[in-house]
Amino acid sequence: MIMMENAVIASFIDSYWFGWFVLPVMIFCARILDVSIGTVRFILVTRGYKYLAPLAGFFEVLIWILVIRQIFNNLNNPACYIAYAAGFAAGNYVGMVMAEALSLGMVMVRILASDDPTSLVESFSLYGYSVTTLQGKGIFGPTNVLFTIVNKKELPRIVRIIKDFNPEAFYTIEEVDSVSRTLLPRKSHFALNPFLFMFRPFRKGK
Repeated sequence: MIMMENAVIASFIDSYWFGWFVLPVMIFCARILDVSIGTVRFILVTRGYKYLAPLAGFFEVLIWILVIRQIFNNLNNPACYIAYAAGFAAGNYVGMVMAEALSLGMVMVRILASDDPTSLVESFSLYGYSVTTLQGKGIFGPTNVLFTIVNKKELPRIVRIIKDFNPEAFYTIEEVDSVSRTLLPRKSHFALNPFLFMFRPFRKGK
């Protein structure tokens, strides 16, 4: 029984359908996986994840070796070449999506506001973000410069605050290699309950 099953498997592997369809698809999928891991590994290295980066590198190279072995075993099959190249291209895209979803690292947000930034600064403080404010001078006159460093995953909230409380402000976002300490938002009752944040304009004195 076992010998019959092995014979069926061997016959399938040697068949036309496996060589021109199944194998290229397997190479394509494996290539997507190893290139995606490679993209994430590069980001882990730049962010200083010295334990996760080698682990990702191990699986990246292991998958690559298995793929390249199949390529050399099927040098007369152009479908494998196309699958290899297509998997590499798709893997770059998938890797970038994965890296964006992981939101690794810290970023610095620089905001230039010509209007009074008081409401914007208070809005950041309510969510627990530390903000440094400077007075500057631009081509159109005096301006206010605000700096804050946050986890990358916090960017959507930061941008939303800027657009809600100072939509005319100009802002830039830069990646930060390292910081002296981890800057995490302070937990406040407004941050814990977004519905309370809606009533911020109605606080006493505002």
